[in-house]
Amino acid sequence: MPAINETLGQYSELFMLLAAGTYTIAFLAFLWDLAKSSKTLRAVDLKAAAGSTTQKVAVAAGRIGLGASDAAGPADRGERPTSGPTVAESTAAGDMKYAGARRAAARVGVALTVLGVLIHGAGVVTRALGAGRVPWGNMYEFLTTGAFVAVAVFLVALIRRDLRFLGTFVVGLAIVMLVAASVAFWTPVGHLVPALQSYWLIIHVSIAVLASALFTLTFAMSALQLLQSYRQKNLAAGRTDNLAFLRVVPNALSLENLSYRINTVAFVGWTFTLMFGAIWAEKAWGRFWGWDPKEVWTFVIWVVYAGYLHARATRGWTGTRAAWLSIVGYACVVINFTLVNTVFNGLHSYSGL
Repeated sequence: MPAINETLGQYSELFMLLAAGTYTIAFLAFLWDLAKSSKTLRAVDLKAAAGSTTQKVAVAAGRIGLGASDAAGPADRGERPTSGPTVAESTAAGDMKYAGARRAAARVGVALTVLGVLIHGAGVVTRALGAGRVPWGNMYEFLTTGAFVAVAVFLVALIRRDLRFLGTFVVGLAIVMLVAASVAFWTPVGHLVPALQSYWLIIHVSIAVLASALFTLTFAMSALQLLQSYRQKNLAAGRTDNLAFLRVVPNALSLENLSYRINTVAFVGWTFTLMFGAIWAEKAWGRFWGWDPKEVWTFVIWVVYAGYLHARATRGWTGTRAAWLSIVGYACVVINFTLVNTVFNGLHSYSGL
């Protein structure tokens, strides 16, 4: 039996490697989509500006008595502005519905991401079979499972919304998590410490993984919101559009609104994570709260996101301030699952390092 478990663990590592490779190609496809869209839309803008200039010449020629044949273009269409697209015209649809454009590179990226998540899922399942338990008992397993759930949530969200612009960020984060798991936190298949041998592991950690996956999506949206807000201010001021790839991304307000709704759901999940963790602590150690570093940081995350939701809903903290609060919250999530598990001594140091 130990030999079979070890073999399944090796298969799991192979699947993880293949998944990381597939995600890398998908990442490049999403990146190419953004670059290609930027180039295509810039060419459209230049063509529109050239056509507008031609029409202005035609109008001026008509005013001074020249014939239509003496000017480039008809003179009866009137003048159009030559300053390029407005802010509203320079972003994707705010409702994030699928448009008519196919965007072949993005479709390839989605297809490869689906393939990658299937391979990734096989890696998670074989790890679970090899360990004979749920595969999130140490840092290696949490990172690999967390990356799987983050990508899966992204793909599920694609069913209702055109969030392909997030592909570069979500798949990129998944690659970072898989590489970190394999290089820095690799742990052989083994049994859990006694405190983790409980059904509360399934309840508590599964909700934490799902909430963290949602926080990953909102982190990407908040980062894009900051970039889009900066770009929109430049466009409104008539400056050059140096971030043209954001043309395929909705405006900052739409990103903020969707991020707020997803953070609300994730916050509920994190609340249950905190509650169930306290119940599990009482079952394992005989107390609900002991100021363990992991418990403290879990509460810190809850406070930051509670502050974010409260400030945005009642204090008018919108725009870039709300985005920065969301990013700070995700930074706390990252610290909680990396530094707290590996640097601070506590009852939750189960990384296996």
